[in-house]
Amino acid sequence: MTSCGTGIRINGICMLKPNRLRQKLSGGGAVHGLLNSMPCALMVEMIACAGYDFVILDTEHVCVNPETLEHMLRAAECAGLPALVRVPAGGGADITRALDAGAMGVVVPHVCTADDARAAVQASRYHPLGRRGISGGRTTGFGAIPLTDYFGQANREIMVVAMIEDAQGVENIDSILSVPGIDMVLEGAIDLSQSLGHPGLAQHPQVQAAIGRVADACRARQVPFCAIPREAGQHAAWLARGVRAFLLGDDRGVSFRALKAHVGAYRDATASNP
Repeated sequence: MTSCGTGIRINGICMLKPNRLRQKLSGGGAVHGLLNSMPCALMVEMIACAGYDFVILDTEHVCVNPETLEHMLRAAECAGLPALVRVPAGGGADITRALDAGAMGVVVPHVCTADDARAAVQASRYHPLGRRGISGGRTTGFGAIPLTDYFGQANREIMVVAMIEDAQGVENIDSILSVPGIDMVLEGAIDLSQSLGHPGLAQHPQVQAAIGRVADACRARQVPFCAIPREAGQHAAWLARGVRAFLLGDDRGVSFRALKAHVGAYRDATASNP
């Protein structure tokens, strides 16, 4: 057994590679990710080849069978793309399955209290930082990596991302951020708009003010905040506020817009030349 960067190499294979997303955030670099809503390993490879810094595989709103998820994570590993999994809820079983499949972190939706945050951290990390259960599967080289080595490596590399998408989460943001082990916060403006009584209006002043409050709290506690630019100028505005992490929509929306523009260009050309 030898080291590979900060990972562990078994028979020439680097297991649990260094989390490049964590490294870039720690170094102050800007990162741009994409939400994966089309459960396909090929799409994950395309996202990597397109140059995104990370991907979030969605299992909250997307029907993904466990075997497909594992293949998607394997594709991300081969392409060197840090892959997080948005789990359906903060329960330990969902987090355990995502991490055992090879995720470099979990995105936990609807974190509303410090207890929610604490439960996510506890389920994601091994003793002494948590109570994650151990499996002798692919993450441990099927038993080839000594567990004492794997525990420490996993605790260092795996990320826990809390989604703040409820009014209660905004109100409790300071106590949520006080929980050790929260590595990043992701905003969820659409669900937050419902919680604040403005369903679907992500740009409503009250919704934007709430997101700004969360971002300010993260900055004060030096926890990375991940913004989702939805209108022209928002990316630049967040950069000016010191935000360096961005989720740029989802592959489903990007693909639909590209397909619509593609066929539209030909139809426009046809219409102008009857």
